[in-house]
Amino acid sequence: MEKISVIVPSYNHAQYIEACLDSILFQDYGDIELIIVDDCSTDDSRRVITNYLDGLVCETASHAARYNERTRTVERDSYARYPQEGRTVKAIFNEKNMGSTWTYNRGFREATGKFCTFVVSDDICHPQMFSTLAAPLEADEADFVYADMFVIDDAHRILREFKLPDYDFKRSFADWYLCGVATLYKRSLHERFGFYDEKAKADDHECYLRFAMNGARFMHIPKTLYSVRSHHDREVGLHAPSAFNSLLACSVELTLKARAWLKRQAPVR
Repeated sequence: MEKISVIVPSYNHAQYIEACLDSILFQDYGDIELIIVDDCSTDDSRRVITNYLDGLVCETASHAARYNERTRTVERDSYARYPQEGRTVKAIFNEKNMGSTWTYNRGFREATGKFCTFVVSDDICHPQMFSTLAAPLEADEADFVYADMFVIDDAHRILREFKLPDYDFKRSFADWYLCGVATLYKRSLHERFGFYDEKAKADDHECYLRFAMNGARFMHIPKTLYSVRSHHDREVGLHAPSAFNSLLACSVELTLKARAWLKRQAPVR
């Protein structure tokens, strides 16, 4: 089993980040390195993260285990609340606000796992996400794997299910960017082709397109393994209208770049 490094960039998600971190630590995969990078949040995120880390080793849970006839009581068994094996967790706090892409990259430069991804700090990974996505990477059937996702609201109601197409360069990059955010890939792709472009508004789109144009093998897993938080009525940060419009404009440019690249690959007749 190969180690998976999961980067969680944090910015003003104090009310969401603990659930996000829980969803990573309680995966059914056995070797996870979790790296939290907080970008000088102005809310209570730093305290929440620090308290969370403290609780990883000292918090306990219990369940009813047996009935004691002599004392006429239900006895409980106690155990560590969080998985204690196969987990390493660290938090990094930026000294000043550097923006989301710089923050991802700081985390990836700290990563030691063979496979890696980032998870936005208000999203939720479903329990079998990493074991499912890691399987084709471990079998060397792909370099980059992605899955389907739910879009949820703050009450965890499912607003819609986003079924992505099976991988095809035209469908996934030249029609539009359709690889989603439920991803896992070989960290060697960063070593070969670089990290996220800090000048690109659509940083994941740009990075994954660069991987694809350099020959990375992509695979779609047709299972819903991730819940992405809707930003309807919460349009701040990257989802503020001006920022989101800039992101869309960047994705349009990248889509046109993919179409031009695809035309150059066509055989000359």
